[in-house]
Amino acid sequence: MPEAAFPDETSESGEFQRQQSAFRDAVDVSGPHPPAAGRYHLYVSLACPWAHRTIIARRIKGLEDAISMSVVDPIRDERGWAFREGRGHGPDPVNGFAFLMEAYRATDPDFEGRVTVPVLWDRETRSIVNNESSDLLRQLNASFGDLATSDYDLYPAELRDEIDEVNASVYDHVNNGVYRAGFATSQEAYEAAVRALFAELDRLDARLTDRRFLVGERLTEADIRLFTTLIRFDAVYVGHFKCNVRRIADYPALSRYLGELYARPEFGPTVDFDHIKRHYYVTHGAINPTGIVPVGPELPFA
Repeated sequence: MPEAAFPDETSESGEFQRQQSAFRDAVDVSGPHPPAAGRYHLYVSLACPWAHRTIIARRIKGLEDAISMSVVDPIRDERGWAFREGRGHGPDPVNGFAFLMEAYRATDPDFEGRVTVPVLWDRETRSIVNNESSDLLRQLNASFGDLATSDYDLYPAELRDEIDEVNASVYDHVNNGVYRAGFATSQEAYEAAVRALFAELDRLDARLTDRRFLVGERLTEADIRLFTTLIRFDAVYVGHFKCNVRRIADYPALSRYLGELYARPEFGPTVDFDHIKRHYYVTHGAINPTGIVPVGPELPFA
């Protein structure tokens, strides 16, 4: 069996099986983490599609002044995400941590899993509130009340059932599907993931043929969740993860949809292709042992 990128998350049959997020508390007026301006800090990577969800939601809700944010180095080694000086990233301004692992161990000294982003940190309890992007997307949308300068609802009650249905399929086959393809260590696991991925992309392209958004006639969290995978697809997933049956550029509706979202001020400025490409091609030594970052592809967004 070839070397796995994450051995603890790879089955005997070569399937990538993502670990569960370790911290699932919530910002809540009646709980230990009530909303308060300046209390919370968001640790993110510009390279990571899961963290990217929260960066976009924070902008849409107008929470930049209420929730501070810092960016880790896109190059991750065996010690995990690190705080280093560089273009678009720097030292930890809150705790002075050298590695994000320190935040995990401060919250749970026995933590032994893989350190992931995003992380919402509580300055008062000096602990992680939550490191699950889907939870944080909803908390940023609804848990900060008047601290948000926008009352736009990314998860409206009348659309929730449909949003949940779309999210489940997109997560299984697209958001996590590209990783199931890229981190597979057997031909069978890889081909199963790729077939499911492109079957779902085909369905999404058909769905978007006569509509602007995935659900209803408005932007919802479902669009954020799909966008952060689509924007990385042609740049890294086609080549690095061998998801090369088709590009997003080959899908008329998906490429139009992606371009329209990218043009929105809450989306386009949050995309950093340098961080994205360097992270994937340099960090995943089991997939790209030379660490060479490709010059291309040429993208309409870059």
